[in-house]
Amino acid sequence: MDALDWSDRDEIAIELYDNFPDIDPQWISFPDLHSKICNLKNFNGDPNKSNEKILEAIQMLWIEEYK
Repeated sequence: MDALDWSDRDEIAIELYDNFPDIDPQWISFPDLHSKICNLKNFNGDPNKSNEKILEAIQMLWIEEYK
């Protein structure tokens, strides 16, 4: 798989679902979400380039995967 960056929101959501199947993403905090994304094996984005809007978009996509 190619390296992921913040713009790869759909792919990040899928990776989060695959790596953390027991976590209900509806209840995850943004700091915890940020940490999980930055620690994904294929994530190569700059941790300082995220913001609340990006994290919220990824969280919503992860929720869709989770359902």
